[in-house]
Amino acid sequence: MNISHSQQPRWSTGLCGCEDSGTCCITCFLPCITFGQIAEVLDEGRTSCIAHGCVFGLLALIQCQWLYSCVYRERLRAKYGLPSEPCNDCCVHCCCEMCALCQEHAELKNRGLNPSKGWIGPPYAPPPMPPSMRK
Repeated sequence: MNISHSQQPRWSTGLCGCEDSGTCCITCFLPCITFGQIAEVLDEGRTSCIAHGCVFGLLALIQCQWLYSCVYRERLRAKYGLPSEPCNDCCVHCCCEMCALCQEHAELKNRGLNPSKGWIGPPYAPPPMPPSMRK
């Protein structure tokens, strides 16, 4: 008897599995940049990378940036149905902020959205009309 079990989607990389050394270096020294890129993509361009990065940086001054970034990890997980691994989102960001940001950046990149390039828009968006064709 063949019983099929629905498999829950998995993270494409582990929490400590940094694939891109450039992203890892940037995240180590300037995590506000990596976070801003991730947040801009998850917000679909409604708020800029710079705005998110500045808020993250200001919160980092009082060691509360993880509260902000765990919200975006939750959004990423909800968007792709990813499990809360290895523990809940706030614990991951509180204890392993840099690793969490690298994992989220890699996840978006592996799903075809490159946070380093910013929000480009949905791939199915119609091309803009030339001015000569507008009424």
